[in-house]
Amino acid sequence: MTSDASRLTNHLPSGLAAVEEAIARACTEANRDRASVTLVAVSKTFDASAIEPVIKAGQTVFGENRVQEAKAKWPGLISVHPGLSVHLIGPLQSNKTKEAVALFDAIHSVDRPSLCEALAKEFRSQDRRPQLFVQLNTGEEPQKAGVAPADADRFIADCREKYGLEISGLMCIPPVDDAPAPHFALTAKIAARNGLKNLSMGMSADFAIAIQMGATHIRVGSAIFGHRG
Repeated sequence: MTSDASRLTNHLPSGLAAVEEAIARACTEANRDRASVTLVAVSKTFDASAIEPVIKAGQTVFGENRVQEAKAKWPGLISVHPGLSVHLIGPLQSNKTKEAVALFDAIHSVDRPSLCEALAKEFRSQDRRPQLFVQLNTGEEPQKAGVAPADADRFIADCREKYGLEISGLMCIPPVDDAPAPHFALTAKIAARNGLKNLSMGMSADFAIAIQMGATHIRVGSAIFGHRG
């Protein structure tokens, strides 16, 4: 574990630099301002010693998949490095909502009424309102979480009207074997007709395409941290 973390640490800043160069290039090609794209560095499964060099290299926004893992490492990192922002990009169980609202600055996986109800309750009891993204299942894959495109308008309306939640944007993860562009385009279309400005889409393999399609948040892990064996 220690040697693996050390090996990863040695190449992290150059990985981040390469990603930043690719983002800048994609923004130029899309005629977009670099500041319009937020890089969420996906640090799931990596411990604090592997994350520290990325923070020191200037990265401030990070993504985690699990509440318990994030709770174990981020309060300590944030105490040493104020100003960091941590996003939950994985599924959220309703019974973990209290901890999630306390810890995360954004939740990218709002996808069902029971979670909306739990979030609304915690927003009332805590003086925190993380940014919320509705997760779409654009490929309608049975093994994936997310709202089907045909149900998205109604779900977004319910988030606002029934639960009093402010929805910031949409998130999608295209099927692994599909071309991502049509899924990104569909997500952008649904966001536009619902007055949502933020699009969380694009990962290490396809973030340049996502930027061309209007992504405001890209979730990049392996291109920065390397692959965990």
